[in-house]
Amino acid sequence: MDYSAINIRYDKLAGSECCLSCGGAINYAKPKTGEVCVDLGSGRGTDVLRMADEVGESGFVYGIDISEGMLEKARQNAARLEIPNVSFVRCDLENISLSTEVADLVISNCTINHASDKEAVWSEIHRILKKGGRFVISDIYATSPIAEEYRNDPAAVAECWAGAVTRNEYLDTLRKLGFTGIEIIEESKPYQKGKAEVVSLTIAGKRPIGGCCS
Repeated sequence: MDYSAINIRYDKLAGSECCLSCGGAINYAKPKTGEVCVDLGSGRGTDVLRMADEVGESGFVYGIDISEGMLEKARQNAARLEIPNVSFVRCDLENISLSTEVADLVISNCTINHASDKEAVWSEIHRILKKGGRFVISDIYATSPIAEEYRNDPAAVAECWAGAVTRNEYLDTLRKLGFTGIEIIEESKPYQKGKAEVVSLTIAGKRPIGGCCS
């Protein structure tokens, strides 16, 4: 995926008061003292800073984003608020620049739908989670397959709908990669977005401790 159009859009919005998040994963994540947490598509770092407070000095939070403008704003916010237990990393979601089995918790708000290779993103989430670690992700899915002509349209992708997959495809990917305890926490009614009909959802699950069902 060429992220240039998305980067331009979010770099411009980095200094605005616009709220880019479309989900409430943070409201269900419940970080615990001492945990290591990761926010994919962390933007200006609002959720990262909130989790940093919740995990305390013994915990740590990484913010992952592709927009340098957003990352710089996030770093400024962390410095201004004197929050030391955070780090903001620029990388693609398909190749997350973090160690294997580093995270107790991964969250994300309406970011994974941007990725052209969602299985690669979820594989990376599985990789960076510790055994027994969990995810809480807010995202969207399409009620029917998106027409191929929109899949690589940068403007349509930046509008958060062209990359959406169907509900079955979404859940099948999670099961294929071995996630367990999959739970849809909330799910909206279908609504129109761009040229697609989509549904917003917040979904949770975990990387098993061992075997196929633990």
